[in-house]
Amino acid sequence: MLKALASRGPSGPDPKLSDEQLARLKARLDQGPAAAGYGEDQRWTLARVVALIATMFHLRVGITTAWQAMRRLGYTPQLPIHRAIERDETAIVHWRRYQWPAVKESPPAGPPGSSSPTSAARP
Repeated sequence: MLKALASRGPSGPDPKLSDEQLARLKARLDQGPAAAGYGEDQRWTLARVVALIATMFHLRVGITTAWQAMRRLGYTPQLPIHRAIERDETAIVHWRRYQWPAVKESPPAGPPGSSSPTSAARP
């Protein structure tokens, strides 16, 4: 009876890209779009990933397959994994440590005000 309840894995067709191909794709994606010839824009789009898969593996895939491969690799559309080439990490660390506290400073303490148009602020 336990054998009948055992999972047979996910339903549907097998992924078009193997784990080994995904590892090679990730290594290539980590080099950045500029390494693939996209110098004007430093973002990986699904169309670019489709073209990269075609070049690397001689395999024609659709946008959906590229999206699924990117999800398997941990990429999300909302949160870019890669940073801009121009990013200066030391300047960012310096700004966060020395300038952000001054910008973040709390407003001066004073009597609380009232947002009501009919009641005056109490001292």
